[in-house]
Amino acid sequence: MSTPTHIALSKADAAWLHMDRPTNLMVINSVLLFDEPMDWQRLAEVVRTRLVAPYPRFHRRVAEGRLTVAGAHWEEDPDFDLTRHMHRLGLPEPSDEDALRALAGDLASTPLDRGKPLWDMYLIDGPGSGSAVIVRMHHCIADGIALARVMLSLADPAPGHEEPPAAAPPVADGRSRLRAVAGAPARVLGDSISLAQTIAQEGVQTISSPRRALERGGELAADARALAKVLFTPGEVPSVLKQSVGATRKVAWSRPVALERVRRIAHAHDATVNDVMLAAVSGALRRYLISRGEEPHEIRTTIPVNLRPADQPVPSELGNRFGLVTLTLPVDRASSRERLNELKLRMDEIKHSPEGPISYAVLQAVGLTPPELETRIVDIFTAKATAVMTNVPGPSETVYLAGSPLRSVLVWAPTAGSVGMSVSIFSYDGRITVGLLVHADVVPDPETIVDGLQRELAAIDRLAPTATAPDR
Repeated sequence: MSTPTHIALSKADAAWLHMDRPTNLMVINSVLLFDEPMDWQRLAEVVRTRLVAPYPRFHRRVAEGRLTVAGAHWEEDPDFDLTRHMHRLGLPEPSDEDALRALAGDLASTPLDRGKPLWDMYLIDGPGSGSAVIVRMHHCIADGIALARVMLSLADPAPGHEEPPAAAPPVADGRSRLRAVAGAPARVLGDSISLAQTIAQEGVQTISSPRRALERGGELAADARALAKVLFTPGEVPSVLKQSVGATRKVAWSRPVALERVRRIAHAHDATVNDVMLAAVSGALRRYLISRGEEPHEIRTTIPVNLRPADQPVPSELGNRFGLVTLTLPVDRASSRERLNELKLRMDEIKHSPEGPISYAVLQAVGLTPPELETRIVDIFTAKATAVMTNVPGPSETVYLAGSPLRSVLVWAPTAGSVGMSVSIFSYDGRITVGLLVHADVVPDPETIVDGLQRELAAIDRLAPTATAPDR
């Protein structure tokens, strides 16, 4: 059976495609750092055999038209050429990490070419005697969780010859991160998806009226608390970190932190690694607000959670299959201990909530709406949060890309609508790195927040252990 000439985008994928704005591009950006120069031709062959060949969306482009109900569909790019997607660049003098961060910010501000498959890869000579790879993929191809697994499938556990794995490896689970809500009851996911049609038909009226939404949700009324949180959480109050955004982006990232150190801190406070890192981020944001002359206040964030079975490989057709949960960071709490304890409580509540599947249904609904209504809905939802937070666990040992050992990884989720900050926590090879992607006119100095994070982690480390920490 031949492959169809045109394949419609799913409702969720179409939503991410149409959310692109000049001020907020729906592009997942990542930076991979190496201590040695990379073999360009070898990398190109790995990308050709492990990325383009097994995953069709990397040689298909998106077209809009009347061939599908949603109007957007995948079609083969008749002019596909790997050299149009893989670019080699040098860094300006002094060719250091500051120059790399400036380049990554410039690229994050640049739209992808809609006339070809929606991804690009840049091999960077530098910083110093090393090299870097910057990867940019549109969110309509897949969610960040799936793309992280796809990118890891390009790497090898040893520097020998490259042999493609059978499938992208599943991401290991554990107490160190927010567990996916893939185990949510099937009824919740099914009923959530059925809600999508209701929202699409009634649009802004539905998301503006709690009574109407709960009545139309049918059996979903049993999950009214989660539904109300998704739909009716009020917008954030304007602040230093929540204001009008421009098109220019900046990035910054921390020095790697030893994972074992964070595990020791977490163990002493009966917490998870994720709790500790979120507490450090909260403290860093508190320090930043004070430095900008603003009274510290709670900051609402959204966290992507996987809705695919964690033990199964990523399907070749990729796509978006994730929900969003809301986490309010206790930035207003005065002490590091208070912030850590409060985050433990809030994260425990989130782990048992059906909010993820319900938010996925809302995203599907967005993909069904006309562009002008979609813009209004996106504005309503993104007004509710200041930042996107991601926590992705990578391999626990060094891996090799095209024969070169990978030193460090950063992956940033895009920020939609009026959200101005993306925070990524990535663990790899026994170390954790935290990265920021911000709007330059909102946060002109993201390195200040990164520095505050390092200081806050040290402050948490100095706290006395909790009396209830288990002996394990």
